[in-house]
This record gives sequence, structure tokens and C-alpha cells, in this order.
Amino acid sequence: MRRRFAISVVASSLALSLAGCGALGATSDTSDASPTKGNDITVGLLLPETANTRYEKFDYPIIKERVAALTQNRGKVVYANAEADAGQQAAQLQQMVDDQVDVILLDAVDSHGVAEGVQKAKDANIPVIAYDRLAEGPIDAYISFDNELVGEVQGRSLVEALGSGIDSSDKIVMMNGSPTDPNAKQFKQGALSELNGKVTIAQSFDTKDWKPENAEANMAQAIEQIGKDNIAAVYAANDGMAGGVIQALQAAGATELPPITGQDAELAGVQRIVAGQQYMSVYKSYPQEAEAAAEMAVAKVQGRDIQFDALARDRVDSPTDKGIPAQLVSVVALTRENIEETVIRDGIYQVSEICTAEYQEACAAIGLS
Repeated sequence: MRRRFAISVVASSLALSLAGCGALGATSDTSDASPTKGNDITVGLLLPETANTRYEKFDYPIIKERVAALTQNRGKVVYANAEADAGQQAAQLQQMVDDQVDVILLDAVDSHGVAEGVQKAKDANIPVIAYDRLAEGPIDAYISFDNELVGEVQGRSLVEALGSGIDSSDKIVMMNGSPTDPNAKQFKQGALSELNGKVTIAQSFDTKDWKPENAEANMAQAIEQIGKDNIAAVYAANDGMAGGVIQALQAAGATELPPITGQDAELAGVQRIVAGQQYMSVYKSYPQEAEAAAEMAVAKVQGRDIQFDALARDRVDSPTDKGIPAQLVSVVALTRENIEETVIRDGIYQVSEICTAEYQEACAAIGLS
């Protein structure tokens, strides 16, 4: 991935909102829309799975609401979730092509396997915007978080957690994401840029379908080979897998958990951070990504070239295409110290959702009430 500019990882960046007046000039005023495509548009939304709670809780409803706001409630979103099944997503994509939706937002289960479907959409003159994961094939644009930066934040956090006593012989287990997800490769690359030369990567796994149970099985294997007391830290690419890693360590009798990373700021992950079981997560502002995706889709189909270009100022490369217009959204490391300034301030969770009876004492200990 090529970057045109550095993206700052600061919590204050999360205060930027794309709602209200829209992002970079994309507003709900549709007076300059192309006469061939007005407000009566259909946006196809293809999301990859439901194991990660973000897709049903944030992405779909936010995109649906933003499309409605941008089209004076005349535009609609047709939604399908693949349930982590690449074949099912291929059929869903084909159905949207057959139904002649106006534009497709695609979060691919298998970024390589979906390329044929993307080409069919292109042949039918339906723009495809890759959402969250960089799909192969002739996509028109890409919006996601800066994935290498996510990995860098995770790796840097592990180094910080190990502190001044860090040694290059310290053994780290890497629980990477699915091999069919291009984001997982970028997360891993970013993490390794921070970890290489500072620790020893004793075991590294590419975890099928991002499933926590697969991560748990992988971690059990690592514990057997390395020994639970010899693992200095665990790089887990997301919160769901961090949960699986923790279960494996606890099943092996670990009384003190090593620093463990995560990503997505899932509620269970935030609660584990509060309790001291998980060291950190990566908070990504799903409202910001989803709203920008909706604005890109509407601008594209309505022929708003200036606004579309403003929304996609960066460029990325996929294995099949170069210089793809893109928007990369920034991220922040979520720890016990900044829960209130991130997920609570942004309205992702309320204190009462985090600080249930099981976590009230831990919440009180960090002043979260």
C-alpha cells in the first residue's frame, strides 16, 4: 500500500464527524446531481460475516441512515451478509448485478475469489467500492482504515507493555487474521515492523475465518510447544481472537496473562481491558468509515466527480489494479487509560454497558463510573 501522507494516531482525531454537513463537501444537497441519477438510487451493501458484532450493530444501520439523509429519503440500501461464506457472497453479488443496483459497497470474504464478480459488475456498468477490505478486480474506489498503521499500533503497544526489560529472546505468539483477508496481511506487516529485532516470534498462525475457536486451538498448540510460562506476549489481530487466546491460556492453567493485543473495540474486548485480561485493542471509528462510504457511493452514482475525488484523495494498489482512489481512516490504541475519551465519548458504548455487575469493581478502580 502506498501512502501520500502520514496519518496521525491521536484520540482527538476521533472527534471529527462526517455527519451533519458531510465529509469534504459531500452534503445532503443534491442540486448538482447528474440528471441521469437523482435521489432514487439503490446501494447494494455486501458485508462478510456476523462473528464481529460491528457489521450488524454499526456498519449497516449507519450506511442505511446516511444514504437516506443524502437522498432526501428516496435512496435505499439493499443488504446481504455472507456469514463468512465466499460462495454465498459470490451469489449475493451476482444477485445484485442481476437486480441492477446502482452501486455496490463490497466487504469481501475472499478478496481474491471475489474478483470475477467484481468484473461482472463492471461489465454491467455498476460501480463497486471496496469497503473495509481491499477486493481484487476493477473496483472503483476503496475505503478502510489504515491497516498497516493498525498493525504498527498493535506491535508498538506490545513493545511498550513489555517495558524497559524487553529482550530479543522474549517469545511472542502471533495470532494473525484470515489468509483470505488482505487486511490481515497488512496488519501483520505493520506489527512486524515494530516487533522484528526486539522480540522472538516463536509461533505465528494465520487463523482461518478469524474465528475465536480457531485462535483458541492455535494458541493451545503454541502453549504445548513453547510452554505457557515462556510466552512473553501475544499479538492477536482482533478482539474475538484475543478472547480465544485468553481461553486457551486459562485452560492451560495460566494465572497471570501476558500482554495481549486486539482490534475492533468489541464490548467483550473493552471489558477484558477493564479487567486487565487484555492489554489493548485498536479503536476504529466505524461511524466515520460507514458515513464516508455512503457518501462515496452516492457521489459516485450521482456523477458528483469533484466530491467523489475529495472523498478519495489517497491511492492504494491491489494485486490486480494500481492507483485505486481511496480514503484511509485513522485509528487509536484503546487502553484502560482512554476508554472514556474514545468509545464512550463517541457513543459506541455507555458506561452501563461496559460496567456490568461482573466489571463494576474493575471499572471503579480506573475511575469509570
